[in-house]
Amino acid sequence: MISLKDIRVTFKGFQLGSLYLEIPESVFFILMGPTGSGKTLLLETIAGLVRQDSGTIEINGEDVTENPPGRRSVGIVYQDTALFPHLSVKQNIMFGVRYSQNIIEYDFDKLVEILNLERLLDRLPEKLSGGEKQRTALARVLITDPGVILLDEPLSSLDQMFKGEIRSELRRLHSETETTFLMTTHDFTDALSMGTHGAVIRDGKIEQAGTIDEIFYSPKTPFMASFMGMKNVFPAEFSEDGASVKGHLVRHTKNKSGHGFLAIPPESIVVSREATVTSERNHFTGKISSVERTGSIFSISVACGNLLLISSVTRSALSELNLTKGQDVYISFKASAVHVF
Repeated sequence: MISLKDIRVTFKGFQLGSLYLEIPESVFFILMGPTGSGKTLLLETIAGLVRQDSGTIEINGEDVTENPPGRRSVGIVYQDTALFPHLSVKQNIMFGVRYSQNIIEYDFDKLVEILNLERLLDRLPEKLSGGEKQRTALARVLITDPGVILLDEPLSSLDQMFKGEIRSELRRLHSETETTFLMTTHDFTDALSMGTHGAVIRDGKIEQAGTIDEIFYSPKTPFMASFMGMKNVFPAEFSEDGASVKGHLVRHTKNKSGHGFLAIPPESIVVSREATVTSERNHFTGKISSVERTGSIFSISVACGNLLLISSVTRSALSELNLTKGQDVYISFKASAVHVF
């Protein structure tokens, strides 16, 4: 596990912390956040490559705050892989062994088999694909048997085909090695497909931490709701009847009063051409103000008076309902779909 307590780092005018974070042992932890929020700096501080101004770092129960990088049982992989161009795949993998402080190391043959590198051992990096380079960089770290593996956006420079390949390899490696993985990413697909736990960092401070489901589906602040893609985020006044949002009463399932915020995931909002009888407690009428394609999903903006709600629909649903700008529509969503904070 990794335990960070009151970590503060000043680096080139940027302030990291005060920061507290607990990462359980053997989890696949995903660190997300806007560009420039401090993700890479935090990884390099854990690895000992950047010196913290204050605070303590514990890895697997040992205080490593004063330890140099080579004595922290940590391996780090950057997105550019940093392979030595004049060394073969095998030589790159074995390079770290001479500097390892660990007595127990991975069996080389088993490792290259796990990472499917047997046929590539004599090749130079210039002859490798992006996915093969990443697998080689992972092998170079794993051969030293670190207690923690830090991955700094390892998939960001790969195309979609190689991303899928490396995601599968990382999931398999994590399940087979039971090593703690800490990975930074901007890609929510990475987080949802690989992560078990995670955190979002903002301006050098942890905004929210927890399981991946908690991060994505139970945001605790307006920033978190917006960052995780909940486009319908509104200030609200809460009472026993529900929440008042721009003159509309929104039903929810939480016990809250006074001022606060609520968010409604776009995928939870149902758009229909006709009024229907459903179990959903929130019903509004409105007019479609825009239809925008976002990848394979379409975002439908519906103006309900001065309240603008955004719904996500599939291409087939859009075609079936024949939804176009200017149409009058009905929208509904469950009270349980409303997030309150």
